[in-house]
Amino acid sequence: MTVKLGGLELRNPVLTASGTFASGREFADFVELERLGAVVTKGVSLDPWDGNASPRVAETASGMLNSIGLQNPGVDAFCENDLAWLADVDVPVIVNVSGHSVAGYVGVIERLERETGVAGYEVNISCPNVDAGGMAFGTECSAAAEVTRACRVATTRLLVVKLTPNVTDIVQIARAVEAEGADALSLINTVLGMAVDVETFRPKLSRVVGGISGPAIKPIALRMVWQVSNAVSVPVIGMGGIMSADDAVEFMLVGATAVAVGTANFIDPTVTMRIVDGLAEFCHARGIERVSDLTGAMKA
Repeated sequence: MTVKLGGLELRNPVLTASGTFASGREFADFVELERLGAVVTKGVSLDPWDGNASPRVAETASGMLNSIGLQNPGVDAFCENDLAWLADVDVPVIVNVSGHSVAGYVGVIERLERETGVAGYEVNISCPNVDAGGMAFGTECSAAAEVTRACRVATTRLLVVKLTPNVTDIVQIARAVEAEGADALSLINTVLGMAVDVETFRPKLSRVVGGISGPAIKPIALRMVWQVSNAVSVPVIGMGGIMSADDAVEFMLVGATAVAVGTANFIDPTVTMRIVDGLAEFCHARGIERVSDLTGAMKA
């Protein structure tokens, strides 16, 4: 069941998607964290971020809209509380890094480099719910490359770059960050959308637009993972609407080395365990010796 992301070996390919699992503490009563491939934390910024005003979550057909805005207490508080708690858990920790500027991203990594409990970083250049930074860095090749280059200089640990689907050509962005030293890519983040309350005639989100996640975006995510995995040589972490082991298998067949489970955690907090077990059962039933053999195995 082991897979490799850059130089990091994971016990299985099932990760948690940033922003849906906090740092694992809230799920520890339901999930054996040690059985996960890795915990990917909620976004961490250099200074505290308040996030967006409420309402900032709305249910949609086959998914949900969110406009949280990367609310978090800042990297120092993260180290003192969440990272300290995770030190007693035998699971790789990948910290999702957020910023309003290149210096902001680098500052978070430089602070975390002083900590021993961090296996790697997921650089979030794809969040659609902040006015500065976030997705602004992920929609243009030179900006994406600049952030990746600066973060690569700051660390020798695993460096994953998270890509946005809200672009005309995700392959060009993927190639740009690979060229600047990304060890792996994760995709996709949420798709821009909105919803309107027909009783009040008002948008359901205070920020009007937000990010759609859940099963509704899975076909988009699969297509983009397939495109990117065929265009780069680094591993791809696939995400977007994974609800079951079969969904995870689909992402691996189109080229993902690992998968991240997000919105499903809100529906069933034990879902990651079901997917880990389901992947093992899927391989056993078909005589597949290594789960990694699924990666890119889709037949033309």
